[in-house]
Amino acid sequence: MNTPQQIAEIFERYIALVNMPDEPQRLYAPIRYSLAEGGKRMRPVLTMLAYNIYADDIQRVLPAAAAVEVFHNFTLLHDDIMDNAMVRRSRPSVFAKWGSNVAILSGDVMMIEAYRHLQGVEAKFLPAVFERFNTMAAQVCEGQQYDMDFETQAKVAVAEYMNMIELKTAALLSGAVTIGAILAGASEEDVQKLYKFATEVGIAFQLQDDLLDSYGDEQLGKKIGGDILEGKKTYLMIISLSHATEAQREVLRTTHLNKKLSDEQKIAAVKEVYDAIGAKQMTEQQISVRISRALAILDTLSVPAERLGYMKSYVESLVGRKK
Repeated sequence: MNTPQQIAEIFERYIALVNMPDEPQRLYAPIRYSLAEGGKRMRPVLTMLAYNIYADDIQRVLPAAAAVEVFHNFTLLHDDIMDNAMVRRSRPSVFAKWGSNVAILSGDVMMIEAYRHLQGVEAKFLPAVFERFNTMAAQVCEGQQYDMDFETQAKVAVAEYMNMIELKTAALLSGAVTIGAILAGASEEDVQKLYKFATEVGIAFQLQDDLLDSYGDEQLGKKIGGDILEGKKTYLMIISLSHATEAQREVLRTTHLNKKLSDEQKIAAVKEVYDAIGAKQMTEQQISVRISRALAILDTLSVPAERLGYMKSYVESLVGRKK
């Protein structure tokens, strides 16, 4: 078996060897830029770790892992356009560097490239893998639409938010994990268990991301408090609105629109309400519950316990991160 670090290194070498045409330069340069220094590589690592639970010949799963990673990066190119995001991974986003038209078209090619990588999957697994991949891809788009809908929706319930992040964030993780398990020959029962496991991990990961946006540090790769300044309906905001007094709700609803306040004052005012309500602690508790559920599901898989250690340690590291 391979450690998460070894798996990440194997994948990094593989993705670095992927050839992209030189021309048109403005079409392919943004793709190379996006895939280079590609963040945590969490999704392909999860694909490969899931495969490694059942099989050791890790090279066989690399094309599918690459498909998942290229698809993920495609979504980021288009997300940055929709969010008007100028920074991605501590660098100018493709949108900021090349403009929206280039980001749209380069993103479209990345989607095509993702399916091209899937061509490397063994033929006998292709129907099942395509079904999982396509379901995953559609769910991510559905989640993004709900997220955009929330921007103009006066009230968002906690259940609605959880459904949104299960689609937008967790679906990509559950797709990645189940594809890895399918390619390793896991039973359908184990594949379904891993789907539930990865869904819990994905929800916990998004809640952690919400938390870090307000309580992390600048190493996160984006300005801390960005969600507050946008008036974004994160878990912290939604849970606070549900527990707030009317005066506190007014602060939460309107502070980001107050032109008399500096960005720092806006962030401080909203976080003061978060702190008074205990939103940070409630979010941390929800993260802990989700991860506990995920790890409990892993223990029910039909494999020796020693084959689960690396997956467990990797998942625990994801929610213990500071950036």
